[in-house]
Amino acid sequence: QVKLVESGGGLVKTGDSLTLSCQDSGDTFSTRTVGWFRQAPGLAREFVAGISWSGGSTYYGGSVEGRFTFSRGNSKNTLFLRMNNLQPKDTAVYSCAAQTIPWRLLGPESDFGFWGQGTEVTVSP
Repeated sequence: QVKLVESGGGLVKTGDSLTLSCQDSGDTFSTRTVGWFRQAPGLAREFVAGISWSGGSTYYGGSVEGRFTFSRGNSKNTLFLRMNNLQPKDTAVYSCAAQTIPWRLLGPESDFGFWGQGTEVTVSP
């Protein structure tokens, strides 16, 4: 059973940092590629970052590369998205998702069949 739970969202100011967490109680993070997506009001959902089941490969969307870091925690059940130098354009609901089929490297959004409920990030000017 895959059950993803995000946390860590909130209201911050431009230039601040924030760390989001994604937790799962099973073996999802050691068997599936996991991604962060975000959706701002009125806009399409956007890929933010991904990490392979081994943690050996990470992927980033162009708008966040160099500012965001996706990593594994010491616990096999927690992943972290560290977001630095946040800008108002980063305001969105951030969702953690896992690919439906295990042992596959990053695929398109349609490959992600398991989603968390999302956590909201608001960056004020």
